[in-house]
Amino acid sequence: MEIIGTPKMKVEVWSDIMCPFCYIGKRNYETALGKFADNKDIEIVWKSFQLDPNIPEHFDKKENVYEYLANRKGISYEDSVRMHQGVVQTAKNAGLEYNFDNAVVANSFNAHRMIQLAKIKGLGDQAEERLFLAYFTEGKNFGDPKVLEELGKDIGLTPEDVKQSLTDNQYADKVKSDIQEAQEIGINGVPFFVFNRKYAVNGAQSPDTFLQTLEKSFGEWRKDNPATKLEIIDGQSCTPDGNCM
Repeated sequence: MEIIGTPKMKVEVWSDIMCPFCYIGKRNYETALGKFADNKDIEIVWKSFQLDPNIPEHFDKKENVYEYLANRKGISYEDSVRMHQGVVQTAKNAGLEYNFDNAVVANSFNAHRMIQLAKIKGLGDQAEERLFLAYFTEGKNFGDPKVLEELGKDIGLTPEDVKQSLTDNQYADKVKSDIQEAQEIGINGVPFFVFNRKYAVNGAQSPDTFLQTLEKSFGEWRKDNPATKLEIIDGQSCTPDGNCM
């Protein structure tokens, strides 16, 4: 039984939705979390990060992901294709299907704004998952506000919610704040997982690595946050302070 208001250990994740290893890292973390006995006491907090903030907001250049990476990294088109093929296999091992042939290069800033609003509504994880799937599997352009409205609707946001996230500066400020925090603590690549503000896992590590880090960090967190004991009063579960359900 989960008691409303009880503290949970936070796992903060800096991620960009156009980062292929971020989706893989998310899935590997979830695999580990499924094996973790105290997973109900873990809260994931998604943090914004941009791998390439210099992509224009209105990116009209017809450049596929292979050309984009080749130009950005200064490598050949053929090498870019081979690198992406390797990522496709890594994703497949994590249970994901990547279709880079259909991926649309776009600036992720507005999508992060939508995620920030979704977080406030308790839909942060759902937003990340939907946007990852849209980009890597479905080939949708998250740089298009209309596409964001469609994706938002899929997770329970209204078109008005999405429009608000794109026009209200507080959500842009939240994105910038996350990115600034990443710079302050030395994050220069994603995914970057921080467990209880003590331990970090950098990159799309194996489920075993995530599970070991969960166990170690949670063991220490639990010592400082002992589990609430329940008393049964008239058939109700109650905490010592009289909070009954």
